[in-house]
Amino acid sequence: MDRYQKIALLSENMDAEEGESPQTCELLETKKQTMNPLVTYARLPGGGNIPLLKTMITSVCERNCNYCAFRSGRDFRRASFKPEEMADTFQEFYQKNIAKGLFLSSGIAGGGIHIQDKIIQTAEILRIKNKFQGYMHLKIMPGAEYDQIKALMMYADRVSINLEAPNPDRLKDLAPKKNFLDELFTRLKWVDEIRRREEPVNVWKNRWPSVSTQFVVGPSGESDLEILKTSEYLFKRLNLARVYFMTFNPVKDTPFENTESENPIRGHRLYQASFLIRDYGFSLEDLAFLNTGRLSLTEDPKTAWAETHFLDYPVELNTADRETLLRIPGIGPKRVKMILKYRRIKTIRDADQLISLGIPVEKVNRFILLDGSRPAYQLRLL
Repeated sequence: MDRYQKIALLSENMDAEEGESPQTCELLETKKQTMNPLVTYARLPGGGNIPLLKTMITSVCERNCNYCAFRSGRDFRRASFKPEEMADTFQEFYQKNIAKGLFLSSGIAGGGIHIQDKIIQTAEILRIKNKFQGYMHLKIMPGAEYDQIKALMMYADRVSINLEAPNPDRLKDLAPKKNFLDELFTRLKWVDEIRRREEPVNVWKNRWPSVSTQFVVGPSGESDLEILKTSEYLFKRLNLARVYFMTFNPVKDTPFENTESENPIRGHRLYQASFLIRDYGFSLEDLAFLNTGRLSLTEDPKTAWAETHFLDYPVELNTADRETLLRIPGIGPKRVKMILKYRRIKTIRDADQLISLGIPVEKVNRFILLDGSRPAYQLRLL
């Protein structure tokens, strides 16, 4: 195989990594159609998106994760790159303006420590030899050593390791050969420790990278409550920038090949709930779970909370504090900032002012007062 054939094989099935919510996927997929099929548009940590080459050092893997397309023993054509070859191949993509950033993962062949070295070597070549200044998201391998993780963090904009499940019992169903605490969770704790305790001397952009993880949603029977309980801990105690949710789709020739696909709306609700915890001051206790421990598929969690708390006691938009404003459906952190700035100049009295602030009146009008009155708003005719 030449290296383009290899990169095509290695990038196949990588869309499952760090998957976005359905609405975001629709937007990014539209952009992807105009680009090289090997490139995925991905969200950046600070907002915006970037054409990203998602690929692997090797698709050979000695682990037998029950859901994974790359599991050991599965019959498909595999490929591998040496660090120099991977760096040169990506550099060509970059110079031809095909990809602006790199997401680099790998199967585990010869142990996590061995593969982690190859990812670090690739990053070193790109940053030091090739002077690459763009975005890199680098994966931490299960079982990687502390010093390897620190070395990886020297070159990355973001690092991640997939917990896959919210607790050890669920991971046994997904990945029998992985140890939740020793191989995975401890590595996230090490990243947080490095970020908190060590100065980013000679580190890319003079700051430590952000960190994320991913859960597989569906096949292990986990509840949304389990997933979000762990997510809340990761946000508040380990300072994760993002938690991703891979809604399960079965892969042929795996133990879960006959398991039903998970509803993608469930993943979307998990994203919404995780953002409420991360950005809006919500706690796990604020979220409404069904008796099954699942979130409602028919109503977003922020609206569900507001209907319980704001319908009888609507929020006066001109006096409410930031924390209260953030809990109104249709209003996010950027709009809250605009409201606080605007109302220092004038009182908000009508729907036209809301529209000028970019606030969806049809979403907020049930929950707010404008200068003591509900906003007068007429629904648009179709």
